[in-house]
Amino acid sequence: MLCEKCKANPATTYLKRTINGQTTEQHLCAACAAQTGWGSVWNDFGAEMPALWGNLFAEPSLRAVTDPVRCECCGHTFGEISRSGKMGCPQCYTTFYDRLLPTIRRLHGKTRHTGKLPQAGTEAAKRERELESLKKQLAEAIEKQEYETCAVLRDRIREQEGRK
Repeated sequence: MLCEKCKANPATTYLKRTINGQTTEQHLCAACAAQTGWGSVWNDFGAEMPALWGNLFAEPSLRAVTDPVRCECCGHTFGEISRSGKMGCPQCYTTFYDRLLPTIRRLHGKTRHTGKLPQAGTEAAKRERELESLKKQLAEAIEKQEYETCAVLRDRIREQEGRK
């Protein structure tokens, strides 16, 4: 596809803007994108990524603190991870777990990965999760020797398994 502005060079930049409900699309070459001001925005964006990630990982109260704790494996401090936005090694997740947890919760809304639910067969997947939960509850009840609860859970498990 050729640039819509100069009609000479191949289009390398795609712009899509929606203003007041009206969407416009443009296909521009690198030179025309730079002339309109879009080229410099995207060129500089990559240089800002480490700072962006670093600010996401660092809690405001922890940014100014000098940290003597280092990862046993790679030697990184939490301050270095905060500045770069990158872990030094897998061990850093364990070493700085308590400091990473608030950031992970803030970014993702939760700290446990639950995955995606399939659109097809949602009822079957829901029943399977419920069955797993009942079996886990049964194991806990057996461990606590709550036999009345065990009997109720056993019956519910049999009922769920009968639906399959």
